[in-house]
Amino acid sequence: MITDQLIADLKNGDAKAQKAVYDCFSAKMLGVCLRYLKNEMDAEEVMITGMVKVFQNAKQYEGKGNFEGWLRRVIVNEALMFLRKKEPLHLAVEKEHFQLAAQEQADTALNESELLALLHELPAGYRAVFNLYAIEGYSHKEIADMLQINEGTSKSQLSKARALLQKWVTAQEKVSFEKNGTAQYRFAL
Repeated sequence: MITDQLIADLKNGDAKAQKAVYDCFSAKMLGVCLRYLKNEMDAEEVMITGMVKVFQNAKQYEGKGNFEGWLRRVIVNEALMFLRKKEPLHLAVEKEHFQLAAQEQADTALNESELLALLHELPAGYRAVFNLYAIEGYSHKEIADMLQINEGTSKSQLSKARALLQKWVTAQEKVSFEKNGTAQYRFAL
């Protein structure tokens, strides 16, 4: 549990406080990193680097808002910086992306690992915007500032990411239905 005393100790560089924060949040933050990065080793490296930055910059946490939210923002920023170095975030548009059927509704019973695998197939820019908007809850303006793109580009990449995910989920659903004759519905993208 994160207490005011633990945060004060963290700000003073206390190793036990650092370990407590790491133990409390490392698994969850690794999950955040895995949504942005395809490779598990890269995700772990980013999570560790991000945690080190949290420890080094703990004094910057002003107590406004939730500590976990501040920590998550540091980790997300670290993942985005890593993405910028490894995978270009420019708009990666292929011809087929424009021909997606937006009216198709993709309802399916994907599990977490299947959804994560689909997210990893998205081009880096689409994946980053989708994660930031749909999962992290950032606005298009915030995303544009974070990624140094136009707000319209953020909206466009989100739309194309959703359409591409719907196309893939619909294709998976057809394969699943053809194999066993039934389809399960749990959520809509």
